[in-house]
Amino acid sequence: MTDLSYPGGKLRLFVHAALGEGARVEPSSSQAHYLQHVMRAKPGDRVALFNGRDGEWLAELAEFSRRQVVLHCLQRIAPQSEVPDLWFAFAPVKKIAAEYVVQKATELGVRRLMPVITRRTIVRKVNPERLAANAIEAAEQSGRRNVPAIAEAMTLEAMLANWPQERALVFCDEAGDAPPIAEVVMALRGHPSGVLIGPEGGFDTAERAAIRQNSFARPASLGARILRADTAGLAALAIWQALAGDWRA
Repeated sequence: MTDLSYPGGKLRLFVHAALGEGARVEPSSSQAHYLQHVMRAKPGDRVALFNGRDGEWLAELAEFSRRQVVLHCLQRIAPQSEVPDLWFAFAPVKKIAAEYVVQKATELGVRRLMPVITRRTIVRKVNPERLAANAIEAAEQSGRRNVPAIAEAMTLEAMLANWPQERALVFCDEAGDAPPIAEVVMALRGHPSGVLIGPEGGFDTAERAAIRQNSFARPASLGARILRADTAGLAALAIWQALAGDWRA
């Protein structure tokens, strides 16, 4: 019996099936292909499974054929855990950067990802299935026991209209007249929050005014240097986790 692994550690797979002692789990066709043809798995090999609900389970490859791969759950190796209550609203950027942002935001422990279309957004079509695939891969490799929810793309106006009033929105404002983000985030410890990042060209004047007029908005500055949209988003998430999230544990 071998624990399948890759350079980052034990091989982990996200599945939708219920997990429990003796549970029979059939991985997706792409996962089965990966096990058979990439990892060269064989009967008796073991992997870790998680579904975002039942914790993490050690499972054994019990049935193996060209047409079917079946895993049997053996024992729970870790209880279910949650990430901090942090949402990330971002204007989609070019394909590779968007996928990179989703992967890294997942690694940084974001609970919900929200593509937002602004007036200067260049990429206006979002493939939620592709973003979900990137989020799942990042969750598998980072040790998360859940996968962030991915919302349908919406306009900035719609996002603001539907934003929960009790949830703070850290608005990363590139205008330079907002308090430092560390100061803003420090005041949000224990408070459900979100982070909002604009497109490559930034928010226009009317959008900035529309965001700021909401009582839940918390304008924040990311410093003196001009950051790319993807850099700004990840920097803001890292700061939030360090000062108000689970990096303090």
